[in-house]
Amino acid sequence: MTSRKPRVVLGVSAGIAAYKACELLRRLTESGHDVTVVPTADALRFVGEPTWAALSGNPVSPQVWDGVSEVPHVRLGQGADLVLVAPATADLLARAAQGLADDLLTNTLLTARCPVVFAPAMHTEMWEHPATRANVATLRSRGAIVVEPASGRLTGRDTGPGRLPDPAELFEVARHVLARGADGRDLAGRHIVISAGGTREPIDPVRFIGNRSSGLQGYALARTAVARGARVTLVSANVALPDPAGAELVPVGSAEEMHKAVVEAAGAADAVVMAAAVADFRPDGYRGSKIKKAEGSEPEPIRLVKNPDILAELGETRRPGQVIVGFAAETDDVLANGRAKLARKRCDLLVVNQVGENLTFGRPDNEAVILGADGSRTEVPRGAKEDLAETVWDLVAARLRPAPPAEGSGGAAPGGGPDRRETSAPGAHGGVRHRSR
Repeated sequence: MTSRKPRVVLGVSAGIAAYKACELLRRLTESGHDVTVVPTADALRFVGEPTWAALSGNPVSPQVWDGVSEVPHVRLGQGADLVLVAPATADLLARAAQGLADDLLTNTLLTARCPVVFAPAMHTEMWEHPATRANVATLRSRGAIVVEPASGRLTGRDTGPGRLPDPAELFEVARHVLARGADGRDLAGRHIVISAGGTREPIDPVRFIGNRSSGLQGYALARTAVARGARVTLVSANVALPDPAGAELVPVGSAEEMHKAVVEAAGAADAVVMAAAVADFRPDGYRGSKIKKAEGSEPEPIRLVKNPDILAELGETRRPGQVIVGFAAETDDVLANGRAKLARKRCDLLVVNQVGENLTFGRPDNEAVILGADGSRTEVPRGAKEDLAETVWDLVAARLRPAPPAEGSGGAAPGGGPDRRETSAPGAHGGVRHRSR
């Protein structure tokens, strides 16, 4: 007996980014989802009804009067497992926030009792207008996930925040939201700071000291946190990965740059997860020109000095209720070194994993033991890095203090229980936008 395909309503409003929704639709249908496209009437000026029908395999109409005998204005929302609106224009967000029901898409939004995700796309001035920000806050307070738009080239010559995130990344958000269901927004109203990638410490204009980190684990943490309703700031060092939909991206290069960016972002964060591989040392001075190889002589030694210890500083300066998570990449005596680091850095959770050639770095999978300051130990068997990320967020959510939602940052107060594999009860410890650095 075959299981029912997940039912997705893909809403499309009237923005030039509507053409990108075709790629999103293709990913949804090819991965086994039953997708009904509900465009607004003006959206059909950008992409026509035959295209949506051919790609989805389902009839397409923006009108509540088509197929009245099947009551589509109620049936679609009631039967959906997910409603995803991409692109969501300023007009659509306003109508959804006000509870208007003047076409099939807004009727569907009113009747849906499943997770609802909006992916805004508009010009920067429209996205930053107080009316739009208020509408976004209203939708989030009602339980919807509104992902932050990306920053980049917009219609015409304009550049800035307001670009529709990459369809592949939006698909990942949709996949994670569907997997968790209607009760999966336990990070709603929370601001999460995540570091990812590997820092590079310049020696001269050509060379640097670096490491093997790919950023895959940090980016998995960002994607899954967005899908659980969090506002995510991702401080990213030297990666070659697409921007996770819905995260504010802060690109950095060196450990000192990461230190400045993380400390600045962490001030008002509910949780900070240091998944980046930060260099412990840097050259004591930068050579302004390339160091040349001299025949018959050995190169001058490069003296190293310590970089700031970001995790230790976060542990010492945390504000009450803030949850700090560190990562420990170890090659020998993995758990013993991990326990020592947990105590030394004063973090709430430490994700300990073994690294080496063809192990962890650059791979899509990972395994770890998550140690808690309360004495807990959670083993995560080898699997996709998203699986480890979900376990991290389960443990973080269980440690966050209950708090009323902040205006504009989320909905109901987060909840969530401890991971079933945890060996002791947790303690109560006290879209993509870019910012240039």
